[in-house]
Amino acid sequence: MDWRRVIADRVDTLPGSGVRRIFDLATRMRDPVNLSIGQPDFPVPEAIKRGAIEAISGNDNGYSNTLGVPALRTRVAQWLGADLGWDDVAIDGVGAGSRRVIITSGTSGAIYLAFMAMLAPGDEVILPDPYFVAYPPMALLCGAKPVYCDTYPDFRMTAERVEKLITPRTKAVLFNTPSNPGGVVASSRECRDMLDLCRARGIVLISDEIYDEFTYPAFRTERTSREVDGAFRARCPSPARTGDDSRDVLLIRGFGKTYGVTGWRLGYAAGPRDLIEAMAKMQQFTFVCPPTPLQAGVACAYDVDMDPVVLAYQKRRDMVVSRLREVTEVPEPGGAFYAFAKVPERLGLSATAFVERCVEREVLVVPGGAFSSRDTHIRLSYAVREDKLERGLSVLCELLRG
Repeated sequence: MDWRRVIADRVDTLPGSGVRRIFDLATRMRDPVNLSIGQPDFPVPEAIKRGAIEAISGNDNGYSNTLGVPALRTRVAQWLGADLGWDDVAIDGVGAGSRRVIITSGTSGAIYLAFMAMLAPGDEVILPDPYFVAYPPMALLCGAKPVYCDTYPDFRMTAERVEKLITPRTKAVLFNTPSNPGGVVASSRECRDMLDLCRARGIVLISDEIYDEFTYPAFRTERTSREVDGAFRARCPSPARTGDDSRDVLLIRGFGKTYGVTGWRLGYAAGPRDLIEAMAKMQQFTFVCPPTPLQAGVACAYDVDMDPVVLAYQKRRDMVVSRLREVTEVPEPGGAFYAFAKVPERLGLSATAFVERCVEREVLVVPGGAFSSRDTHIRLSYAVREDKLERGLSVLCELLRG
């Protein structure tokens, strides 16, 4: 068989994942300090595990509705009402709401469905640079053109930086807060300005907030619209937290990072009814539906307090920033569990070359070229035990000093 003839050209347009390459390398090493993968290292909360186990034992193992299990969509809609003031989210046609919810196979699944529903060949979508590794390939698979918004050196995607990139072919802006790879949290003003720009230009604003629950307290500058658990809790800023003006926002959130169920592949999208229904049509013929019993598990997530875990990660964040700033530049992450550190120019090394030196010392990080048009930074994940993190930081600081 001539496989070069058989395999479609679109495969050749996609870059290999730099993160996955490092992950595969780790499997061949004896005891590496693996700071490459965003895999939470805390156990899944018992309530969530019990919810999934009971669903499996109760034989709830068949297909769910394409939009997702109604009980989970109801919990999501209730949370969006409390958190954002979204009181117009309809469930299964009940209510006259202008917005709907779809449960998806991870947040990546939600973004891919949104791109398939919106982007035709030749359309453009504006992405941050640096970006989450899956953003550009998903646009390319739709025949669309990724347009990159340079956010160096502070990694803030602002309306001022985006506006100059808009053309008549621009369909959407993908906004990520807290961000991967930098952990940067957008300010309330930046969220407001981005929404105003997109509304004025008739562009869909997609807000990828997979790490919204993993925002550190100092960066939670806004509050829920009404009491949750007896208090108006501080929350992460969001373009979706802007009253009626947020009706055109497509909000994407998930469960994997916050609750440690990354392998369950569960996220959701919420937003304008017409767009969610178009995404549901795409889901029918691709993912079909997310895993049914696991949806029952994450329906219990809103009863779990993850703040102790987030505070423990904040301690690791502080360790990373304190150590790395002795030898290089690194913005303070306001959320997620990554730091994006510059490889000092005085070393005369690209990030890829620097990572090769790290590998020789059995420390695994990801070169910035996996997330960017530039290969000047490294991403490290501090979702590891503190003793391993300390060991890895010692090697990194030594190498960064040169």
